[in-house]
Amino acid sequence: MPAATIMATLPDLDQRPPDKILNPSNNKKISLGENNMNPLDSVAGTIVSGIVLAIILALATKGMHLADPSSLIIMLHVLAGVTWIGLLYYFNFVQVPALADAMGDEGGPGGAGITKYVAPRALWWFRWGAALTWLTGASYLFHSPTYDFVDAFMLGFSGETFNQSSLTIGIGAWLGTIMLFNVWVLIWPNQKKVLGMVEASADQIAKAKRIAFLASRSNTLMSIPMVMSMVGAHHGFFM
Repeated sequence: MPAATIMATLPDLDQRPPDKILNPSNNKKISLGENNMNPLDSVAGTIVSGIVLAIILALATKGMHLADPSSLIIMLHVLAGVTWIGLLYYFNFVQVPALADAMGDEGGPGGAGITKYVAPRALWWFRWGAALTWLTGASYLFHSPTYDFVDAFMLGFSGETFNQSSLTIGIGAWLGTIMLFNVWVLIWPNQKKVLGMVEASADQIAKAKRIAFLASRSNTLMSIPMVMSMVGAHHGFFM
């Protein structure tokens, strides 16, 4: 099966609980953990514990101004961005090529387990990670004492003098916005056609598979200069 078909036919996660999986043998839901008192037994518990640890370390080292909303916003922005881009790379560098090999391996185990259990969960985190990344990034530009939302999206040309810093972070903001558009306007609606969630002809489904695949690859391409822009805005210009 072509890689484009595999990428576009990945199912959705909305109907799957975050901390349970289906047991293939009896179709019963089983918990991933054994001790409900241990926060590491759940994804939510692990995330909350990590945030608590980060706050404790910040207070102990006086490395973050907790009263400053920009500090908390940028922390959420980074966490969401790592989730989004990490899963984007996982899909393009690992899962899609691996599923293509699995489909071409006659007599092998195939990729049904990945497409049924792994991909749906990854797609849920991927889609909402993208949305949270953009929202927290926009919020940071509104609250930051260093940057301005309008000036960033005007690439530093909104004021009387040119702002190099706004140009750098603005390039990243525009690339992130285009990538968010691809996720929600191109990839997701076309997956609905492929999955039969909306009516579509055979030709429309074939076209939807291709669009979803190319949108994902385009996001991978744009993610490299986007990350360079975001890092460069704070740690030195790369242009």
